[in-house]
Amino acid sequence: MPGAKLDPIDRKILAELQADGRMTNVELAKRVGISAPPCLRRVRTLEENGYIKGYHAEVDARELGFEVQVFAMVGLAKQAEADLSAFEDRCRSWPLVRECHMLNGEVDFILKCAAPDLSTFQTFLTEQLTAADNVASVKTSLVIRCAKDEPGVPFEVLEARLSQEP
Repeated sequence: MPGAKLDPIDRKILAELQADGRMTNVELAKRVGISAPPCLRRVRTLEENGYIKGYHAEVDARELGFEVQVFAMVGLAKQAEADLSAFEDRCRSWPLVRECHMLNGEVDFILKCAAPDLSTFQTFLTEQLTAADNVASVKTSLVIRCAKDEPGVPFEVLEARLSQEP
């Protein structure tokens, strides 16, 4: 199990940074129970090894004027690896697409989109998404409200699982 390669202090560092990526190294070190210099070395190592991909501010989309969030389920006509990769590349170029996940099942991709208004999303849908090469079908669902939006992973589940292993 990949998470098991990290020791408990590394996992605690990741959990703390996931909860608050703006804390100082001194505060982080205090929370995980080590001194600041080794804490900073561990953080740098976690960054270099790809466990920490970046640091981001969580912004309020609606406060910024992005009133419309939509999930778009996309079916492709062809699913060869080159076709899948080409669609993923296309999604990366569309600013309204905030997330793109390839799925197993009835649809090939689910896209999370954010737009300032329905008109902007409809223009994107008709002029870009449905018009894109290899797109066979698109079904959309407008988000009414979000009950939970928690980034990262549930470290408590990982710790419980690791504590049960021999």
